[in-house]
Amino acid sequence: MRPPKPGGFLFLKLHDMNLFNEVLNAKKQLEHVVAATPLTQNLNLSDEFKSTILLKREDLQIVRSYKIRGAYNKISSLSNAEKQTGVVCASAGNHAQGVAYSCNLLQIKGKIYMPKTTPKQKVKQVQLFGKSFVEIVLTGDTFDDAYGSATADAIKNHKIFIHPFDDEKVIAGQGTVGLEILETYKEPIDYVFVPIGGGGLASGLSEVFKHLSPNTKIIGVEPQGAPSMKTSIEANKNTALKTIDKFIDGAAVKQVGDKTFEICKQNLEDIILVPEGKVCTTILRLYNEEAMVVEPAGALTIAALDFYKDKIKGKRVVCVVSGSNNDIERTAEIKERSLLYEGLMHYFMIQFPQRPGALKEFVNNILGPDDDITYFQFHKKNNREVGSVVVGLELKNKKDIKAIKINMIQNGFEFHYLNDNQDLFTQLIG
Repeated sequence: MRPPKPGGFLFLKLHDMNLFNEVLNAKKQLEHVVAATPLTQNLNLSDEFKSTILLKREDLQIVRSYKIRGAYNKISSLSNAEKQTGVVCASAGNHAQGVAYSCNLLQIKGKIYMPKTTPKQKVKQVQLFGKSFVEIVLTGDTFDDAYGSATADAIKNHKIFIHPFDDEKVIAGQGTVGLEILETYKEPIDYVFVPIGGGGLASGLSEVFKHLSPNTKIIGVEPQGAPSMKTSIEANKNTALKTIDKFIDGAAVKQVGDKTFEICKQNLEDIILVPEGKVCTTILRLYNEEAMVVEPAGALTIAALDFYKDKIKGKRVVCVVSGSNNDIERTAEIKERSLLYEGLMHYFMIQFPQRPGALKEFVNNILGPDDDITYFQFHKKNNREVGSVVVGLELKNKKDIKAIKINMIQNGFEFHYLNDNQDLFTQLIG
């Protein structure tokens, strides 16, 4: 997105070639370890966008994400002495599984630090992939807590810390996704949409295309609530975000890597920010229409197509589906976020009359025949006549909300609309 700094062109060229060669070496290293995942045309998306939409199915890897590529490439490159000492990493998800599986295959001891808040299902999966070769340590409440403990362990015990993205071997491993795309599809590719968390996948893949398919435009995709790479590139400095929305956990980081920042700054055509609610809508659509189970980060690139629909018309487009490690316990939240984004879920705090028949009056006089009350909770009773009630309404048509507000005013129901008051919404709904 930005030209090389003056005087640094030769260095960048040499560094680029070294990294590209690292990707080629990683391809050989991973040959009998990772699956060459399918690259398949999606007919529904192709028809919708009047394009050839191809999905690179990294959700079908053995650990259900591309992370095994970088983790194995890094760990397998260690010296015998380093392997004897063991490795350490911090992760609450896909990187942990990639490291665990790599340790198992290579029979190397690994210690994996995860936050105490990590769902039991994810902890179980890491142990399943690592078996007796990994030790899981649950510490702190956040990834940053786990990261601090892991790096401290690595320094104290002279172990190799396996970074989730800011390491040349890891970047090279992730870059093999790009090699597979070009080996599989022989026609010119106009666009590749790639998710960005810390930037390892985007860096490795974009480096491959720069050398082998330079006319392909690489479009990075980040969550709207965690735009760490876009913010950094616009500032021309690797910038840490103060707060992020952690919902898209596979792509929500406060700060990208120094190495990945420099590579993405040079290689990416554009970065799209996708609202979390839009991602949730895409997850549900993929499940209902394609029987695909993807995690939020895995749906990012497909969700981004809407924002590029005019540019990609008639083009050949690849979307990298990065993973499918979705926790079934998140289904209710995914549906809720989708409905809110689509304008089909609305919350109100209403001063509700405390008399018989009030609820029936509300249903008959306020709601339409297709509107449904999905949440009804007394918040506070002010007196005998009225009480504060939080009401959630699910609509069939988002335009109906205007009539509902008018009906409440005309029928004397005092209300606060919570969708537009994020602080109050968070306190009352969660």
